[in-house]
Amino acid sequence: MILETERLSLTPLTLEDAPLVYPFMSDPEVMAHWDRAAIEDPDEVAAAVAAQVAEMAERRALYWAIRHAKSDWFLGYCELVDLDWRHHRGELGFIIAREAWGQGYATEAAAALLAHCASSLGLKRMIARTHVGDSRAEKVLEKLGFEQEGYLKGHVDRDGERRDCRLYGLLF
Repeated sequence: MILETERLSLTPLTLEDAPLVYPFMSDPEVMAHWDRAAIEDPDEVAAAVAAQVAEMAERRALYWAIRHAKSDWFLGYCELVDLDWRHHRGELGFIIAREAWGQGYATEAAAALLAHCASSLGLKRMIARTHVGDSRAEKVLEKLGFEQEGYLKGHVDRDGERRDCRLYGLLF
């Protein structure tokens, strides 16, 4: 399935996308607010993408490659993880290459994915987490209609450092 917006094309992530994922997953600035540090080894990124593809096959998660519709530039990906089909909910995440920041791509891609979740997948609730200090992601979530629902103290252990997170929620 392909999701299209005015500027973007979203397709399910594939093993062949791993070399395209590597440049931003190896960028410390892009990964600054993720649960794990930048990944320097391309083989480790390939293994992570393979694990994501396996999760999709098991319907536990969905990962969508984001490409610019006209140039086919690989901009990043959106993810729906921790899918709970019984309760019709999941968790939204997105990662965008630094060169594409500030151009509205994350908001546009996530909006398309959320519309797909509500109309075609039957999901009714979405959550999202941000690391405290990730104002870019928080602005995207607020534009999409998410509301802050909680504060998770020490929620993530990243390389021995406990990080606080904000929890956002959205009902469709």
